[in-house]
Amino acid sequence: MERGFARSPWLVGLLLMVVLTLVAAACGGDDAGDTFLQTSDALTNSSGVQPLSYSGSDADRFVATTVPPAQVAGGGDSGGDAVSNEPPGLGPDGVDPIVFQTTDFGRDIIFTADLTVAVTDVAVAGDEATREIAALGGFLFGQRTTGAPNPVSVLTFKVAPADFAGALDRLGSIGEVRAQNVSASDVTERIVDLESRILSSEASVARLRQLLAEADAVAVVVQVETELLQRETQLETLRGQLRTLEDQVSLATIVVTLTEALSQPRIQLIVTTYPGHDGPGQSCHGEGGLNIDEGSKATVCFEILNVGDAPLTSFELIDPVLDITLEDLTAVFGESTDTIEPGDSIMLAYELVAERDLRTQTRVSASPVNQEGETLVGRTVADTATIFINAVDPGGIPGFGEGLSGSISFLANLGRILILGVGVVLPFIWLLPLLIWIFIRRRTKAAAEETTEKPEESDPDFEETETDPEEMVSDPEGSELRE
Repeated sequence: MERGFARSPWLVGLLLMVVLTLVAAACGGDDAGDTFLQTSDALTNSSGVQPLSYSGSDADRFVATTVPPAQVAGGGDSGGDAVSNEPPGLGPDGVDPIVFQTTDFGRDIIFTADLTVAVTDVAVAGDEATREIAALGGFLFGQRTTGAPNPVSVLTFKVAPADFAGALDRLGSIGEVRAQNVSASDVTERIVDLESRILSSEASVARLRQLLAEADAVAVVVQVETELLQRETQLETLRGQLRTLEDQVSLATIVVTLTEALSQPRIQLIVTTYPGHDGPGQSCHGEGGLNIDEGSKATVCFEILNVGDAPLTSFELIDPVLDITLEDLTAVFGESTDTIEPGDSIMLAYELVAERDLRTQTRVSASPVNQEGETLVGRTVADTATIFINAVDPGGIPGFGEGLSGSISFLANLGRILILGVGVVLPFIWLLPLLIWIFIRRRTKAAAEETTEKPEESDPDFEETETDPEEMVSDPEGSELRE
């Protein structure tokens, strides 16, 4: 115990030294951190510029902002207090944030775009598009044009990447943009790879040329020339690929398809029906089909819709089953002589008496016109619609059609019942062979027992009689001896 107490002061002293060392190290770390912060603040205040902050790892998203001079003025004597945590605002002498476009990132990017523009006159619009691109320093690279009845012009333009967005705006302003697809492809890695492969190929070609100059044997010369030809061909291929990529990067490509704004006329016919007459067409729309008694009244509705992009006129309607034309119909709303604008429709009605089953075959046609009311030659549009009106005999002797229909219905129901029965019996089909085997076995067993146990048959006319001996003795008159 005394030796333990003697050593304890030394242990206490050692522990105190360790604790003091740790405390000193911690204080030194705090001082170093404060020194670093003070140095950073001093550099910021002395330069008068806020350090730039970067968001994201991709260079394509690099955005730099400048701090207005009014914000950092006078900050040199205030230390770190001059730096604010709030976003910098624009003062009277400030500038807008600088946003670097993709062309300023040092990246090789190919810009392409496809536009479909609807115009009134394709030829005039093509000339206007060419002038708009020429004003930006671009040029027409290719053109493909088709004429009536569906005029289309496909123009390919080349512009500088810096004018790419402006060119799209100008081309879209010459008509109605119906489709647009813009894409950008970063080919920096491909270009770097091609340049590296070209350098390697050039060095290889140079070595082969040197070997060819030093070769003295015919076989060696032939072998080196063959290899040199392959390497030179490969080198030219790589150079061509590099030139193609560089040309695509240096000039953006825009493909514009000009179509006539009135190039897609369409018409749609909807035929419905309902029972009764109510002052023609008051209940239109009706149903797609109808079942009514023979001799009953019905009304057929015809709705004609303009679902294209051109006004329609000069309507014609015919139905050979109903034996009607446009003149036989009554207008519910709109007039068949009117011009129907895109998106509009007219409703017509026809009243009839259903004496038999009917399957209508209605066809409607119209001619599209341009904005000036001139008919577009060769652009007639048409549509056909069909409905069923079944006239049912309300009573009496059924006709042939009804009998045939009833027979078919009966056979169909009988077939369903048979199928249902087969489905019920099918799981027990394995019992049938077992039952047959049991039946045959029982019949066989019964036949065998009957054969072995059957008594011997006797003559039914013969009866065996028993003779009493006393009768034989006491009968003196008997002339025969019986045994």
